[in-house]
This record gives sequence, structure tokens and C-alpha cells, in this order.
Amino acid sequence: MGLWGKRRDMVVHEEDPYNAEPPRQVLAQAPCTPLDAFYVRSHGPVPRIDLDTWRLRVDGLVERPAAWSPAQLRDRFEPAEVTATLQCAGNRRAELMAVRDIPGEAPWGPGAISTARWGGVRLRDVLDAAGIGEGAAHVAFAATDVSQRARPAQPFGGSVPLAKALSEEVLLAWEMNGEPLPAVHGAPVRVVVPGWIGARSVKWLHRISVQADPSDNYFQATAYRMLPADTDLDQAGPGAGISLGPVPLNCDFLSPDAGTRCPSGHAEVAGYAFAGYGGGVARVDVSADGGGTWVQAELDPQVSPWSWRMWRVTLELPAGEHELLARAWDFGGATQPESPRSLWNPQGYGNNAWARLRVSCP
Repeated sequence: MGLWGKRRDMVVHEEDPYNAEPPRQVLAQAPCTPLDAFYVRSHGPVPRIDLDTWRLRVDGLVERPAAWSPAQLRDRFEPAEVTATLQCAGNRRAELMAVRDIPGEAPWGPGAISTARWGGVRLRDVLDAAGIGEGAAHVAFAATDVSQRARPAQPFGGSVPLAKALSEEVLLAWEMNGEPLPAVHGAPVRVVVPGWIGARSVKWLHRISVQADPSDNYFQATAYRMLPADTDLDQAGPGAGISLGPVPLNCDFLSPDAGTRCPSGHAEVAGYAFAGYGGGVARVDVSADGGGTWVQAELDPQVSPWSWRMWRVTLELPAGEHELLARAWDFGGATQPESPRSLWNPQGYGNNAWARLRVSCP
């Protein structure tokens, strides 16, 4: 077992704060990702929290501010569960870095995405108990982990619009795949915001504030924003660019692994597709000839509207080198852009270009 109970073969981008993704083929093994393989994105060291004194504060534009202990949350509110995929905004960043360097950012591959069965209570039930006040438009989350990468150094935080916060799928979670939420994933309580970038599912939660405006936390106001390609990051202040929220349609290969030597003939290929905003994955096309021809992959059933969809296909591959392509379509008829060149941005977010995988058949 590796750091924080993770597999020893995790691709570790940083040890402290811990940032790691599983190998591709591990994600292909089940619709829900085992806890020891679930990717981790951290902005500061895992905090030490005293459960005896921990309280979740609810304040701001509410009629009845409150502070809840773990036991009070469990006793007061109806339990809820959602199977949801979380994806880091930097998933597949390595492909953008191959277009042009992105200094200071981790070269995430296609594994900064995982799916779990989350258990806890609905955020809207907790907000209803507090009584949402006049002028409320956003719900902000404050964590206890402190990031030295923020300017200035500060605890992690973020917000979502009130309409999303009141959706039935948004949870305050303390369970993951039927087990207690691990420390590295945000225990004792984290937010789970299905369909939105992982940064909005704030870990180590200690405060919820209902307010008129989005959070002014660094990771909402300055980081996790889509900036134009020519932006000077030293000059880009709060509010620049587009605040990231819903995850765009995406897919990638999980098996075989990149650079694999496959026997010529029948090749079994598998991967994932994810429409984070709840639109649903309708189709996945796979090409073995550079996009000249495409075949439709077989789609596994979708576990929930907020989870990825696994796919698989058998390809005929003659001897030689091959670049496989994959693209997903949603039920609205939208698909992915062809090239990461058109998506490059100075923080390496949101790469959802066609997936590409090189294999060799001797």
C-alpha cells in the first residue's frame, strides 16, 4: 500500500500536497472506482481535524444560522446517496502540455477522473433548515486545508450558484463506496457537486455561507478560470476569464495502455465517456485509421445521470503502428473538438479533445 492508503502503482505528481492518479487499466475494472485507486487532487496538506470539536457552520443570508456536529447532521437529516463521477479540471492536461508548455502545473493524464457511491445528506436539506434569506444567489464552501500556492496563502474554498446547490444530487458526504470518507478525500465531511469540476466539491468542509455573490476565495476568483491563450498570468487578477463549472463532454481510452504491444488481428479496446452537465453520453466512435472510418463502441449501462459511461469495442489491427482515436456524442448531438491545439490555455484546463492512443502490433 502506498501513501494515504493508495495503490503503489499510482502515478504520483506530488507527495505533499498529495496529487495522484491511477493507471488507465485500473479505472477500466469497475463502474465505481475502488478507494485505493480514486484520484486525489489536493492544494494543501491534509489537515488534522478534531472530531470532538468539529462543527459545520451555516451562515450568511440565512434566517437561522447553525453549527452542526457530525452526530447532529446524521440525526437531523434524511440520508441520501448518489453515484457520481468527479473529474479534475486539469484532467488530460499532459496533452495540452505537448502542444505548448504549461509551467508549474501537474501533467495529469486521463486518470484525474473517478467514480464513487457517495453517502451523506442533501445540501438543500441543510440549507432549508437554515432558511434561505432574501438576495441569496450563491453558496460558498470553506475548507480547513491551507494552500501555499494561493496568493496570498489561504484555505481552499469555492462556490456554486444557489440553483445548483439546491439540486437533489448535491450532497454533504461522509461515506464513499459504503465506507467512511478517507482523510485524503475530505473527512469528516466534504461537498459533492455532481457534474461540476472537482474543485467545487470542496473537501474538509467547515463552513457554508449563503451569499449574493460568488466566493472571493482565490480558487474561485482567480484559479480554476478559463483564460485566453495569450493571457499573462502575472497580470490576470480576480475575475479574469471564465469561471469553470460544469464538466464538458469528454472521453478517453483505458485499455490497452499507451505504448502497448498488441497482437495483430482482434484488439479489445475500452474506455470511459462522461457528460458532466447531465446531458448523457449517447454514442462513442472509435477509429483505427486516423479518422478515415469510425466504428461505434458498445456502451455499458449508465449507473446514474451523474456518472461516466464505460465503452468497449473490438478493432481489426494489422501489423504496424497505430494511433487510435475516440470521440463521444451527447444526446443533444454535440461532440468533442478534434485537436487540443484549439483548446490550449495557460493553466491547462478543460482538455476534451478527441482521445488518442498509440499502440504497436508486431
